[in-house]
Amino acid sequence: MIVSKDLPACPVATTVSLIGSKWKLLILRDILAGPRRFGELLRSLDGISQKVLSDNLRSMEADGLLVRTAYPEVPPRVEYSLSELGDSMRPIIAQMEQWGSAYKKKVAGVQTPDKAQ
Repeated sequence: MIVSKDLPACPVATTVSLIGSKWKLLILRDILAGPRRFGELLRSLDGISQKVLSDNLRSMEADGLLVRTAYPEVPPRVEYSLSELGDSMRPIIAQMEQWGSAYKKKVAGVQTPDKAQ
């Protein structure tokens, strides 16, 4: 977890430092629906490598956003879920989804000029 003295003075910068990467936002999006295993996340995040996914999951766990649960089974099973702190980001992600949908509709409604003229 980031220690208080290392946090940016700006609250927006603090949030961006925790979830500002493309992958962290998409990991949160997927785990908002419920706990996910590493392989499920890897398949759902097109273009992410195993190393990058692993690094991001470790970072998000260290920051207190995710909980990693290892089950004592053979073969071992590990699931990632939102911590209470991570779940508190649900309304933020929901607002981002709503804004993105509205933006896509607006852009789709914009007529592009005919290049043949």
